[in-house]
Amino acid sequence: MQNARRWVTEVFEEIGREDLVECAQLGVSELVTNALLHAEAPISVRVRGTREHPRVEVSDSTGQPPLLPSMGFDDEDDDLLVTFGRGLSIVSRCSTAWGAEIEEFGKVVWFDPAAEPGDEGVDGVITGLPDASARPRPGDGLVEIELHGVPLRSFFGFQMHYRELRREVRLLALAHEEKYPLAKTLSDHFGALDRQLSEGIGAYQIDEAIRSRRNTTDLRVAIAADGASTVGRFLELLDLADDFCREQRLLSLARSPEQRLFQRWFLGEFVRQERGEAPQAWHDSSMTSRRSSVS
Repeated sequence: MQNARRWVTEVFEEIGREDLVECAQLGVSELVTNALLHAEAPISVRVRGTREHPRVEVSDSTGQPPLLPSMGFDDEDDDLLVTFGRGLSIVSRCSTAWGAEIEEFGKVVWFDPAAEPGDEGVDGVITGLPDASARPRPGDGLVEIELHGVPLRSFFGFQMHYRELRREVRLLALAHEEKYPLAKTLSDHFGALDRQLSEGIGAYQIDEAIRSRRNTTDLRVAIAADGASTVGRFLELLDLADDFCREQRLLSLARSPEQRLFQRWFLGEFVRQERGEAPQAWHDSSMTSRRSSVS
């Protein structure tokens, strides 16, 4: 816990937000303590968001949402909150916004530190829970997309980048929608893309490739007939998100040239094949793209 407090302090000083250090220290102490007492490893601490609105996140491998505490505890109760697993009340008093993001393999509890602790806490929110009613059901009107020669390392990197960016824009839109309208736009399109690809992207083919120790695999994905327009717009928005990152308004890295190249091919195949064009393998597409960039 002391290491987490020290590290968070250093990060906030590096980004010039010394005014938020006290609440950042208090909040991360409570979240790390709760994770150690009630969650499963691995446990990690990160600072995300923007320089203007930085956010502290503590992640663990327990998918169960935390109990959102009721507010209005007496001051003399504060010393007992951690012992009884109610330290989130302190987090709520040290935040301008906070909550929990539930993910496939765990959860992230986050908070935006306030300039000073308040007498009353703000309400926490839980996001990321699956919405079964929004998932499309297999049936007519689906187009099968073939992705040939998918490099597994690039694919898994894409998945990680997608999940990180999806969480980032969702939380920015939730806490500061008026400050970051692009985050709200991206978040809405992430939701649409999730619904289009909700049945998974060739999971059994990927598992088979891993068991066979192959570096590449072919994937087949069923997508709604109108899904290509969603994917095409998503490609444009990823470029906008990169610009957002490069301006250092977002405390995370933009995509590398290699990531951009792979994602343009991967998502571009949905657009091309929905128009009736034949599949183009990753190797052929990447060689063409590299020759074009050199010439």
